[in-house]
Amino acid sequence: MRARPGERSARQPTDWNVPNALTVLRILLVPVYGGLLLHGDGSHPWWRFWAWVVFVGAAVTDGIDGRLARSRGQITDFGKVSDPIADKALTGMAFIGLSLLGIIWWWVTVVILARELGITLLRFVVIRHGVMPAGRGGKLKTMLQTLALAALTFPLQVLPFAQAWRWAAYGVLAAALVVTVVTGVDYVFKAAHLRRSSARTAARRAARRG
Repeated sequence: MRARPGERSARQPTDWNVPNALTVLRILLVPVYGGLLLHGDGSHPWWRFWAWVVFVGAAVTDGIDGRLARSRGQITDFGKVSDPIADKALTGMAFIGLSLLGIIWWWVTVVILARELGITLLRFVVIRHGVMPAGRGGKLKTMLQTLALAALTFPLQVLPFAQAWRWAAYGVLAAALVVTVVTGVDYVFKAAHLRRSSARTAARRAARRG
């Protein structure tokens, strides 16, 4: 029996669901975090603390929306595309903001953001052939970036052994940089494979032979 006009197949969940709403919320929290982080040139521990609260809260929604989408069968193409974009918007704001404050070296921010922007554009280039969901390497990259950025956002000067905490955060940041570059190269190979093996490419080849 055919679905009535306006109805979706059970195999195609609607984009209007809680997981996608959390993803959109994460995007909306990006400018809030940026404003709190940069308030007073980042020199006030209280504002930095609230920036940390917003950052952590936004980051937590990333894990929640993914689990809800899988448990409720609400994985959508919108979610697959917008979820990594929300992650990149949040971490991108953090990298730029912390570099403006002199906490993260600019070359690190440029390398990471160039990779993130490049892979995002690559996703849109190959979207006609299929959606590239985030893999395990991408999730590890996001986790390491999030941990490092959360630690460097927090006003570490109020903690005992502040210097030790700071170097630990930079160690996590170094690991995030390595994983970011490696997974970026991996995504390029995956995109090339997706394009070669997609139904769209197969149809083109068949048309040429015909």
